[in-house]
Amino acid sequence: MIKIYNRTLSFFNTIESKIAFYPTLLALGGFLLSIFMMSLEEKGVSKMILETLPRLMLEDGDTALTVMSACVGGIISMMVFSFSMVMLLLSQASSNFSPRLLPGLISDKIHQVILGTYLATIIYFIFTLFSIEPDDEKYTLPGMSILLGILLTILCLGAFIYFIHNISQRIQINNILDDIYKQSKDRLESLIDIESNKADDLLNSFPKTKNWHSYTSKESGYFQNISFSNVIAFCEEEETKIYIAIPKGFFVLSKVPFIYSDKEISEEKLNKLLENINFSRGELVTDNYILAFKQITEIAVKAMSPGINDPGTAINAIDYLTELFSLRMLKKDTGVIVKDEKVYAKIAVVSFEELLYYSMASLRTYCKHDPIIVQKLLWMLGYLLEQDAEEKAYFEIINAEIFALKEDAKTAFSNERDFQAIMNLPLQN
Repeated sequence: MIKIYNRTLSFFNTIESKIAFYPTLLALGGFLLSIFMMSLEEKGVSKMILETLPRLMLEDGDTALTVMSACVGGIISMMVFSFSMVMLLLSQASSNFSPRLLPGLISDKIHQVILGTYLATIIYFIFTLFSIEPDDEKYTLPGMSILLGILLTILCLGAFIYFIHNISQRIQINNILDDIYKQSKDRLESLIDIESNKADDLLNSFPKTKNWHSYTSKESGYFQNISFSNVIAFCEEEETKIYIAIPKGFFVLSKVPFIYSDKEISEEKLNKLLENINFSRGELVTDNYILAFKQITEIAVKAMSPGINDPGTAINAIDYLTELFSLRMLKKDTGVIVKDEKVYAKIAVVSFEELLYYSMASLRTYCKHDPIIVQKLLWMLGYLLEQDAEEKAYFEIINAEIFALKEDAKTAFSNERDFQAIMNLPLQN
């Protein structure tokens, strides 16, 4: 039962990021509401309201049809405009910042709920119109249903105003960077809290996997998520230990070793294990904090491209990278899965050295011609040298990146003053 629940929850988390998820649910809700209102109308709810508040009821069927048709047409126009604005946001984010931002922007629940509200109201009106005849009198009109439809239209107008405000904020790069940072920060802090409750000896006790049995995945795609509780249950049941050789967020090829086990696993049991691992064609920061470093780095690199040439955005991106790297220094380079003081499995992780190198390699390559950006990068690395770190080796890694950045500066700057300004920065190198 627990396995079914975990798999259902994992499936829900996967489809929740799709742009059509909430609109589909709300559209179904609009249909069910129209059916529910029809049943109330059959019980005479409109006649009861007509006797107490007659001014809220329409007089004849023609007026009702005209009002409802006008509401449907207006909501359709608002929905088309809102959808066009969402596509504009995605297009601008892809062309000016990074295509990696699209999955996160598409999964924005606010936009999905607003579009779903439009769709639900339209469907509600359509099915309510079926119960209205042009020659109906006020005593036979579904007055309560019509009144509810008008209230839903007013709700759509309010949602439309909020949508314009929200999308004007979402399209700004500062807000995009802030959202990425907050999602990654929350994810990193949760992982650090989990590690803080485990002893160092336990985290480092996972055995070597050199002679273990290797298995490949049945499908390819981005390693998005895994059900840890089900994997632990599998390891307990089979009395084995599991090592997943590819970090979360990386692309898994179908013919590359993906899982290692200290005991041989049958084909049936391997399929059972793989059912607890989700693959996708997209990536979300909430599932993998590494993606935030990729996205922010690509935003900085894109901002320094000749076609955009926006050093201010690059500086903002480096500021957010600085905070994330300082937080990442509080996490160990381990992916051990522990339960009740016992090690069951391990997932490969992107080490701090790899993470810093991947970001700095791109930034050094595309930003080394700008002395201000180089100074900003050196300031970032100098700031990291002053922070607390879970492992002392992190400081050696940072010093290596400072040396590499200064070496690039020697060949990139033709102006001696720019070069000396870089070399004279007060860093603990």
